[in-house]
Amino acid sequence: MDKRENRLRRARRGRARIRLGDRPRLTIFRTSRHIYAQVFTADGSVVLAAASTLEKSVRDAIDGATGNVDAAKAVGTEIAKRCAAKDIKEVAFDRAGFAYHGRVQALADAAREAGLEF
Repeated sequence: MDKRENRLRRARRGRARIRLGDRPRLTIFRTSRHIYAQVFTADGSVVLAAASTLEKSVRDAIDGATGNVDAAKAVGTEIAKRCAAKDIKEVAFDRAGFAYHGRVQALADAAREAGLEF
């Protein structure tokens, strides 16, 4: 199996545990150049909030590169602000099979500092 298949297999295992709860799901996706975050309803049918390094408001908050820890922190802060605007205080963190370090950890920590609980 290749890296992508292994990551998706890990993601399926994590999502199976998340589905047992009844909270919205904060899902992340990262590439070498960008990082994306979306908050879905508990059943995964509707996107409640989204943020990524492709957005001008996030790019203005960082200097230059969009594929680093500082960019991930900016996305985490932005997604927490958008969740707060929609009265979403608690979510389940879905790391989508990515290892919890580096940019993934930075996004999660920034979202927690901005008021999101998971």
